[in-house]
Amino acid sequence: MDNFGDIGVCWRLARQLVVEHGLAVRLWVDELKSARRLIPTLDPQAACQHVDGVEIRHWVEPLVAVPPGEVVIAAFAGNLPDSFLTAMARCVPRPRWINLEYLSAESWVAGCHGLPSPHPALPLVQHFFFPGLDGSTGGLLREVDLAARRGRFSEDAFRRFFGLPPREPGQCLVSLFSYENPGLGELLGIWAQGMRQVLCLVPEGRVLPEVAAWFGVSGLQPGDRIRKGNLTVTVLPFVEQSRYDELLWACDVNFVRGEDSFVRAQWAEAPFVWHIYAQQDDAHLEKLDAFMAHYLAGVSPSVACAVEDFWRAWNGGEGVGACWPAFEAALPALARHASTWSVQLQAAGDLAGNLVRFCKVEIE
Repeated sequence: MDNFGDIGVCWRLARQLVVEHGLAVRLWVDELKSARRLIPTLDPQAACQHVDGVEIRHWVEPLVAVPPGEVVIAAFAGNLPDSFLTAMARCVPRPRWINLEYLSAESWVAGCHGLPSPHPALPLVQHFFFPGLDGSTGGLLREVDLAARRGRFSEDAFRRFFGLPPREPGQCLVSLFSYENPGLGELLGIWAQGMRQVLCLVPEGRVLPEVAAWFGVSGLQPGDRIRKGNLTVTVLPFVEQSRYDELLWACDVNFVRGEDSFVRAQWAEAPFVWHIYAQQDDAHLEKLDAFMAHYLAGVSPSVACAVEDFWRAWNGGEGVGACWPAFEAALPALARHASTWSVQLQAAGDLAGNLVRFCKVEIE
């Protein structure tokens, strides 16, 4: 597992709290090697370092004894060590303790957002904070300068940076950031056999071995370009977060996974396909359906059906090829819907700002 979604969300939140809210932030990370993929200047051997104004400490057992902050955020159901909880209980005043949960569009989330949960033995209370799609939740991470950065974006400059040729007339540009998927070969096949030229940009990651196997090559590396029929695949190096936004902006459709890239795809205001992280007993499929119900509200029945069929096929790993033509036909309508959806999400405010206000007002 690479855990890019977890560290991606935590790193994005930490930087935003520093830059936009002027807060001192200490980020504990257990997998520094994974984190370095997103934070290129990170030293995976350092126990403590500062990057972009954020103090980053290596989480090892036993945890180094440092004074707890005024606010303690345990991300994604992370368990705090007993020694740290004891230190929190000794603080005067005691820290505000936040349990930052995973993003979900399920109906029960609004009722749980902000709820307190007293510790069974210590005089501490944690509060659940849920990212979400409307004002009844914590919203989504969105930097204040995102629109300005998008306005300065140049696809031509992006292509030159990665050594990509100019866009061909009618070409469909796709980004593919995915978990392993048995339906991938079927999708690559229909792109190769289709009438439209497809340029698929694949950031270095877990799906590369499957792409290489489909092409019948032993392996693919960043910078490689390979073609079959009307499909060209170009492998990109694993990119930092700001450059990943540019990848999403440059493409006509984005395949994303997990949570962080899923949220960025929605801010990119382009059609996307979400590969949700699989859970036991197919619990993730309920989350997938819950999101689609929100996302597709108001679009035409034919477009909604095309999205639902293709997303379920992609997440199920079969029937992808049969569902692609209808999804491709829906792309123009989805591109128009993407801007409306982004405006709707922004009405909930951004997660970092909502979190700061919650800690200052709701639990003081």
